Amino acid sequence: MTLKVYPNLLLLFLFNSVWTRTVRQVYDELDPEHWSHYTFECPRECFCPPSFPNALYCDNKGLKEIPAIPARIWYLYLQNNFIETISEKPFVNASHLRWINLNKNKITNDGIESGVLSKLKRLLYLFLEDNELEEVPAPLPGGLEQLRLARNKISRIPEGVFSNLENLTMLDLHHNSLLDSALQSDTFQGLNNLMQLNIAKNSLKKMPLSIPANTLQLFLDNNSIEVIPENYFSTIPKVTFLRLNYNKLSDDGIPPNGFNVSSILDLQLSHNQLTKIPPINAHLEHLHLDHNRIKSVNGTQICPVSIAIAEDYGFYGNIPRLRYLRLDGNEIKPPIPLDIMICFQLLQAVVI
Repeated sequence: MTLKVYPNLLLLFLFNSVWTRTVRQVYDELDPEHWSHYTFECPRECFCPPSFPNALYCDNKGLKEIPAIPARIWYLYLQNNFIETISEKPFVNASHLRWINLNKNKITNDGIESGVLSKLKRLLYLFLEDNELEEVPAPLPGGLEQLRLARNKISRIPEGVFSNLENLTMLDLHHNSLLDSALQSDTFQGLNNLMQLNIAKNSLKKMPLSIPANTLQLFLDNNSIEVIPENYFSTIPKVTFLRLNYNKLSDDGIPPNGFNVSSILDLQLSHNQLTKIPPINAHLEHLHLDHNRIKSVNGTQICPVSIAIAEDYGFYGNIPRLRYLRLDGNEIKPPIPLDIMICFQLLQAVVI
């Protein structure tokens, strides 16, 4: 029985708002009067919208190579082509580039000319999803804020490749071929401002080492993780969204207070092998435990505070903040136990 559709998460909204605002600020910094000394040549294979003079659209054109990029261009769209190489020649005049989208091409590591990416000093966003990369390309521009490498064949991360990326806030490596051995203790060294790390859909059996301390969103879905190390989250004290869906977590693989972490607001443990609900923190707001092996749920046992205290505090007290609880796909049968409702008085939706 579903009582309410799960609402969008506030922090994701804020993260996307910041991202959108950043792009707009980059565009708004451009005074049209400053473009008077530029010629508006446009590669014949591409489209140059008059209303957006610093953007070049070369997507879906059947291109096999990158055309010469005019000096005025900040935003370059090259997705959905057949490009195999990234060489220095097309970028000789492109010193203002902020954004490059090369998703869905045929780029290999051998096809990237040595040093070509690091010479794009002003680049903030680099999208290389759905290509043929086997390792993270290096060296990278030091000012990058987003690096998207999803759906490649990446199994190697060169030593020190992220060490100079202090401004990077998003690193997306999901749907690659990463093993535990690819993630060493210093792999993410230098990512001091990372907010989102996505390593979902790889071949990990262990929790990755040395996640950057400022990480807010950690996505590890669709791996083969069996164990959460003791005190694992003490080194990432700001983690707010944690996704571990579609792994191999069992009750024995979770320390007694493994997820009893005050920073975590959204915890997703769907499609694992749990038979009971692990201890949670009173600050947790969204809990996904669907499609496990849970047979019963007892509010007295899972309540982060005693049931008596929760009942006495009432709506305005310091009660547990859980608002969304998903338990479908287990062996639990309705109705929802009364002590669940007594403990979690802010619950807005329960799926069972």
